[in-house]
Formats: sequence, C-alpha cells, structure tokens
Amino acid sequence: MFPEYRDLISRLKTEDGHFSRLFERHNDLDHQISNMETGVTPADSFAIESLKKEKLMLKDKLYAVLRKAHEAA
Repeated sequence: MFPEYRDLISRLKTEDGHFSRLFERHNDLDHQISNMETGVTPADSFAIESLKKEKLMLKDKLYAVLRKAHEAA
C-alpha cells in the first residue's frame, strides 16, 4: 500500500499514534477479510462487504495523513 510513501509510513508508524492505530486497524481488516474469503472464518457476503468498506475508508484516511505529512516535509 502506497509504495511511494514507504519511508514516510515507517516514520509515521513510530511517531504518530493516530496514524499507527489507523494502519494497524487497516492491516487487521485485511487479515479478517482474507480469512473470510478463503473460508477460514465463516462469513456471509454482507459481512465481507462491510469490512471492505471500512478498510477502504481507513485507506482514504491514511492517504490523507500521508499527503499532509509529505507536503509539510
């Protein structure tokens, strides 16, 4: 996710608690969705779709923080 910001992501994960929490939640959702889609965790399509929407919202928030931090640098 956002390879052009790899170094900035590493820095923000240690320096910005809000960014770190968003990033961890995004990763947690990614794992949950993967487990649901592969059948490891039982779920219906509605549950998967709901988690995907939350993950996308978090990705948008992460991108906004990255852009702001990049422009401030």
